Amino acid sequence: MIDYNWYNELTKPYLSPPSWVFTPVWVILYIMILSSLIIFISSPTIFSKNRGYILFTLQIILNFLWSPAFFLMKNIGLAFVIIILMDIAVFFTIIYFYRISKLAAYLLIPYFIWILFATYLNFAFLLLN
Repeated sequence: MIDYNWYNELTKPYLSPPSWVFTPVWVILYIMILSSLIIFISSPTIFSKNRGYILFTLQIILNFLWSPAFFLMKNIGLAFVIIILMDIAVFFTIIYFYRISKLAAYLLIPYFIWILFATYLNFAFLLLN
């Protein structure tokens, strides 16, 4: 169970959006992430897609690990390490997807921008709390 009281008591970073923003943003981003994967999978290519599958799987695992680290474990430092690794994994996923399908890569760019913003927020939470 997520302890929202803990989160609400944290000192918030300057650019921290209101809580209601996160759900619609993530719904849209997950639709784009899934669409990107479907396009990648269905794109004909002479290249092996194995590295793309590995990178995509790695970044989505890191994505799913971040919330429990931050909200359940209340470990802002661990969450920061996870999100840095996620930034790197998403960056390389975009690069690799671009070789197979430009559209699949472009669909991941808003996700990458959002998690860079989330990295700033996580770092600011780490410094402020």
